[in-house]
Amino acid sequence: MPHAIKHLFIGGLIIMTMGTTATTANENDLRLTIVNPQNLYDPTPNGYSTAVIVPRQARVAYISGQGGQDSTGALSSDFAVQVQQAYANLRTALDALGARPDQVAKLTVFVVDHDMSKLDVLTKNVKEMFGEALPAQTLIPVPKLAIDPMLFEVEAVVVLH
Repeated sequence: MPHAIKHLFIGGLIIMTMGTTATTANENDLRLTIVNPQNLYDPTPNGYSTAVIVPRQARVAYISGQGGQDSTGALSSDFAVQVQQAYANLRTALDALGARPDQVAKLTVFVVDHDMSKLDVLTKNVKEMFGEALPAQTLIPVPKLAIDPMLFEVEAVVVLH
């Protein structure tokens, strides 16, 4: 009865549902669509995209902020080292989800005492990890993070296949 109407009576409320046929999305149906409108500034040299469309059939995962701690919890005092480690930690979290970098739709990065000199470090690391599949991204300058020596944190929204 794939298209039969079913009625359910709950406390005087009639809920009508249509039977549906389940379909399985293939991997191409779950690809992110990157949008960089021509009439806006091209953000790709800076390591991000203007917008990313998540397909309707996708499941979404949220990865908590990853800082620059190594597996022992140690933090370097060097900003560039922390950024590199944070992206390595993000990659580990993606691997645990069975996801790849090209499945990341959105990044939010938090930078302590942000200034323009830090953009080169950020852009280099994002491009190394994501290549041409640059996610949408927001950088938020902050006075401090959860742990005093932390200088950088990155969180991600991921589309799972």
